[in-house]
Amino acid sequence: MTKKTSAAFTLIELLVVISIIAILAALAVPALTNALNKGQMTGTMNNARQMYLAGFQMATDGAANSDPNYAWPGNDTSVTSLEDYCEKLVANDYLKAGDLQKILNAPGANCTVTYNAAATPPSLTLSGTSALKVYRVTDIDPSNTIFAVTSNYTYNTALSPTAAPYGDKGFVVMRKGGDAGTYRKNQATAAGFGAGTTGEDKLLSTVGRLSGHEEGTQLPTGDNGRNLTNPTGSNTQP
Repeated sequence: MTKKTSAAFTLIELLVVISIIAILAALAVPALTNALNKGQMTGTMNNARQMYLAGFQMATDGAANSDPNYAWPGNDTSVTSLEDYCEKLVANDYLKAGDLQKILNAPGANCTVTYNAAATPPSLTLSGTSALKVYRVTDIDPSNTIFAVTSNYTYNTALSPTAAPYGDKGFVVMRKGGDAGTYRKNQATAAGFGAGTTGEDKLLSTVGRLSGHEEGTQLPTGDNGRNLTNPTGSNTQP
């Protein structure tokens, strides 16, 4: 009599297969999460570039026409907050309110833009948490001066895991010269690049410099009041 063999899995074989699938899933999840974060930060970087291009064009037009009302945020004394700056960009048609709504939002950072075109003069208000923080850049600042960052980053300061957007997963920088990048948490401080002046020089060349920071002087820790005031709202991840 011929003995029949079963094509079915035994219990042990099923357990082995399940274990392998679980291991592969555990290995894949961090990679997928990192890829998702990278993609989201790239989107925010593109939003920061859109705001930069609007600001650059306004400042260029102001310089060409000798109009001090069309200037970099650090050259306009009437601009002290992100709301002030955004209002000028929208009122002078360098940005649309709808575009600004997209630009200032990111995962964990929800900012509402309200624009009243019928008011005299037109008014704009921001509420919630802005994904971006803009600095008081001036026309004499060099090209590696930081124009904007994601709001979870404070200059030369370690990232907080609860800061919105992105916590300590990374941050975005947009510079006055028009170049931008996404960075890891160990690139947030000079110490992350190395000890002493080596780390400081690397931070300046990689991330950039604060407006007003002179060559050869001590590297600031913190924004030192060089950023425009963001709307009142929590800067922590929900």
